Amino acid sequence: MATTTTRLMTVEEYEKTPNPCGGVYELYHGELITVPFPQYPHVRAQWQLRRLLDAAAGASGVAEKELPFRPLPEHECWAADVAYLTRERWDSIDKYLMGSPELVIEVLSPSNTMAKLRDKRKICLETGSREFWIVDTDLREVEVSAPGGHSVTYKSGQEIPLFFGGSIAVDEIFS
Repeated sequence: MATTTTRLMTVEEYEKTPNPCGGVYELYHGELITVPFPQYPHVRAQWQLRRLLDAAAGASGVAEKELPFRPLPEHECWAADVAYLTRERWDSIDKYLMGSPELVIEVLSPSNTMAKLRDKRKICLETGSREFWIVDTDLREVEVSAPGGHSVTYKSGQEIPLFFGGSIAVDEIFS
């Protein structure tokens, strides 16, 4: 009986992977993961969050959807559903953002299970994120986590304070 040896994929190998129809790839713990295109509620939440963060940040920062970043030096290349960066970090990006964005926002979806999001949250908060948000479009709520294990869930009628100033009303995300 023959056995097959497997190994972790490197970022260099990942970059040579063609972009498949029907989704995109992420390199997650050295494994190539196909991420299907999101459905409308997911896309709508991304659009609203990007618009609201851009308005709150003004010229001091940048919010972007599907921002590629490398939270760890090797075997990881992810795209945040929505990310916020200071203008300085945005302007310093060469090929990929190294480390995690100051704010990573992930929208719950079939390809973003809670177990995977908990793992991403842990890594992002250890590699530069000041906050990690999990947006639930079904429950219309946002869980905001910070380093040190502190998490708060915001619901309809509440405002999420932004660490760079201002706030976002939960209801605006889902309007």
